[in-house]
Amino acid sequence: MLTQLHIENFKAWKDTGPIRLAPLTVIFGANSAGKSSLGHLLLALKQTVLSADRKRALQLGDDNSLIDLGTFAECLHRHDLQQALMFKMAWRVSNKLEVKDPVSTVRFHGDELEIDVSLRADPRDQPYVAQMAYTLLQQSQPALTVTYQRSENGKPDIDSPQYKLVRNAGRVWPLDEPDKFYRISDQSRARFQNADFLSDFALHTEAALNSLYYLGPLRDHPKRIYSWSGETPESVGAKGEFAVAAILAASAENRLLNRGPKQRQRRFDEFIALWLKDLGIIDNFSVRPVAEGRKEYEVLVKTHSEASEVKITDVGFGVSQVLPALVQAFYCPPNSTVWMEQPEIHLHPQVQAELADVFISATQARENGKERNVQLIVESHSEHFLNRLQRRVAEGTVKPDDMAVYFCRRTHTGAELEPLRLNMFGEIENWPENFFGDEMADIAGRTLAAIQRKRELEQQGNKG
Repeated sequence: MLTQLHIENFKAWKDTGPIRLAPLTVIFGANSAGKSSLGHLLLALKQTVLSADRKRALQLGDDNSLIDLGTFAECLHRHDLQQALMFKMAWRVSNKLEVKDPVSTVRFHGDELEIDVSLRADPRDQPYVAQMAYTLLQQSQPALTVTYQRSENGKPDIDSPQYKLVRNAGRVWPLDEPDKFYRISDQSRARFQNADFLSDFALHTEAALNSLYYLGPLRDHPKRIYSWSGETPESVGAKGEFAVAAILAASAENRLLNRGPKQRQRRFDEFIALWLKDLGIIDNFSVRPVAEGRKEYEVLVKTHSEASEVKITDVGFGVSQVLPALVQAFYCPPNSTVWMEQPEIHLHPQVQAELADVFISATQARENGKERNVQLIVESHSEHFLNRLQRRVAEGTVKPDDMAVYFCRRTHTGAELEPLRLNMFGEIENWPENFFGDEMADIAGRTLAAIQRKRELEQQGNKG
């Protein structure tokens, strides 16, 4: 689970400041305020991990990748190639880490790992790693820091204030450039007697980013027929194109979920169907083969108990749009992070509010009797969604510490992110100006227009 993110000089962001990431993190803000850029950088880091090119510090992407960031100059704030793109990311590790020095037998322990990277443009305007640091934290306090950077003579070097790295005897061979943005190369580690633990740090970085999933704001249109040959998709896809395949795969694997402690376990397809019903969208939902032994499936729904069963293409658009968000929240593996953009799109205000309950449940759900520990980061424009979150905090369904709410605004210098203070009563103590538009101006304008209109009608009546 990601615990912190800090980005500097990336697109609209000069400096985000430290962003605390909770099990349920929600980011609000106007269009083009910079919300999506935060997730785009994480996607670029993930596709760099997945890339076969070890020498490329940051995989900027193309039409076939998770995200296409264009050129490195286009990634930088104000396209200033003299500035460094810097990011810091921290995450909680599932099993505690131990670093044991084979030379001195000193040990370090931690339950959280942090990577801090500075990327600069080389003579070809391509990104390279100017500095990289790993920090092992124990209960949020630094226990061990190891830094890669160039020394004054321009040669790469690795150093740590707590850990004495011992060179192998013989000629002092120079170190290589890191592999990608996060991995000290095998050749560089081999120059030391006690640097093997850096490989473990890199593996944990890969695991954290491989556990990141993304659902975009534009979902595929529903289909009359879906094909599934038994494969297990990694996710529902950026457009939700694999949502139905994910339902079938999870049900075939007999995955059993419940909404929280002491609640009934259900098979995955039944679990999703019940949520759709509780959201008030439909009364019944099922995925069935068109005929026995076929790989073609149809999604059938009933809008209410007395209605006829029809295909998903023959009902309102909202069902097919919310389905990927609902499936992804519970389909992703335990200890995953899911970044969603506008999951409430095309939904009635009441359903937008109910969706908040779905996401709270997704962070508390259990699978086969074990906690899933799933993290959701949601970009939203819905005040109904926020109102329900505030209500659930006031009711004690979710703790304020298990939520983080931000307001993103665009200023003349770039984007700014303001953390909103949510107290135990569900109240936002620092409500931003024009959070959901200037509501009071609309109310006042409507009232004045009504008064003027009444006067005009009275004048017309007096003339008559």
